[in-house]
Amino acid sequence: MRKILLAGIMALTAVTIISCRQNKQQTATGPCHIHGTISEQYNDKRIFLVPLTGPKTSAYVDSVEVKDGTFEFETDTVMMAQILMDYHYRLGLQPLLVVTEPGDVKVSIDSISHATGTPQNDSLEIWKSVTEEHNAKLALLRQQGRTREADSIHIVYKLYTRKMAKNLNEGLLKDFLSRLFPHTYKKVMPDGSTVTIDADTHEQVPE
Repeated sequence: MRKILLAGIMALTAVTIISCRQNKQQTATGPCHIHGTISEQYNDKRIFLVPLTGPKTSAYVDSVEVKDGTFEFETDTVMMAQILMDYHYRLGLQPLLVVTEPGDVKVSIDSISHATGTPQNDSLEIWKSVTEEHNAKLALLRQQGRTREADSIHIVYKLYTRKMAKNLNEGLLKDFLSRLFPHTYKKVMPDGSTVTIDADTHEQVPE
């Protein structure tokens, strides 16, 4: 338990440092340029830039062919999006979440995919690494029947995500992370009334 709490403290400290660094960076202006790399075995296959929410029609989805193990996207729309290989060839490749903010985003698509180069994507990459480590530990503990330890590390992860969201500059990533673990939620009671419930204790919050 002490190790879990220590890991949580270290994670929250890292979030504060990361956020301070982000605050010092100047906000870029102009389009988002995504420069991607992928194995050359996917040459001539199509790769897609898909909005995370909203319509998935051709008017909103962009696609290009992979050439010499590289691909590029350019967009003036700031959004949370996923980079996905054509579904016929997607097996073994990790879909990549990116923020299409102004600047140059360097992307690599593989079994573990990465995106860096702009403030929000740098922060997203750190959160993604923490999330993958957390999910692996959580799955192992639950498989071993160590439920209390699994619950403890999940609480640490939830606090980490909330802290990161709180410390980030205003933007899509802050909004995205803030929605993952809200502090409260609404519940409809048997009489039809709606009450506010604390998401951590699952007790009603006095109005």
